[in-house]
Amino acid sequence: MPAPRELNPDAGPVALLGHELRKYRLARKLSQEKLAEKINFSASLIGFIERADRVPRREFIEVCEQALDLNGELLRFWPQISKEASPKWFHAWLDIEPQARTLRTWEPNLVPGLLQTEEYMRAVLSGRPGMTREKFEELVVARQTRQAIFTRSNPPIFWAVLDETVLWRPLGGKDVMRRQLEQLAEMADHPFVSIQVVPLASGSTAGLLGAFVIAQLPSQPDTVYVESPAKGYVTDRPSDVAVINDRYEALRADALPARASIELIRETMVKRWT
Repeated sequence: MPAPRELNPDAGPVALLGHELRKYRLARKLSQEKLAEKINFSASLIGFIERADRVPRREFIEVCEQALDLNGELLRFWPQISKEASPKWFHAWLDIEPQARTLRTWEPNLVPGLLQTEEYMRAVLSGRPGMTREKFEELVVARQTRQAIFTRSNPPIFWAVLDETVLWRPLGGKDVMRRQLEQLAEMADHPFVSIQVVPLASGSTAGLLGAFVIAQLPSQPDTVYVESPAKGYVTDRPSDVAVINDRYEALRADALPARASIELIRETMVKRWT
């Protein structure tokens, strides 16, 4: 049997995790196959992760910790891993989002990433041209990690305004869309989440130029993230923030109230996706 490939733990957080996972596995005198039996994942996946050829999900790290009788030795790498999986131009927003007291978002085309089901996000991300399997999985991990913001003891207030076309755009098929709309309705019951829909009948044009998010930070100026076809950008320049704030308020004025919005979501789920 060939010797295990040498790892460079300085190559990044994924490589460091793989190095440490192998170290603790060998210290417990477990083969990859024996560890696979304990955690109910495949031995080949363990090999991929130990060689830093695959980005692990948090669930994988958690079950490895349990099987190896660890206490956070592997999970401590998770924040760096999840950030590394995101595009570099998005890193500035990843520093801002967790600090926000409120997040106000407008989405004309898609369900906001923080509210997406895994199946829906996979359908969305699969459309990117030139995407390798490894990069695809990295992006899924990164987006799922951001959703943990709602499980914190002090989550931000999240105000989401969606265009009605988001409810009708067929991404991933009927089952995926039905489950996604179910999740929207469920998340609307979260005490820190508000969802409103701008109906097609309103004729609103304020948000046609694209999606954006406004972050209100404690003792700091508001910061906005604006999407574009190539990449998003983050800015706290007052003139830019003022323009985005004005657009958001115009969109909210055109949107249905929260209760009527959820009724529309449920109605669309039944009529279109059931």
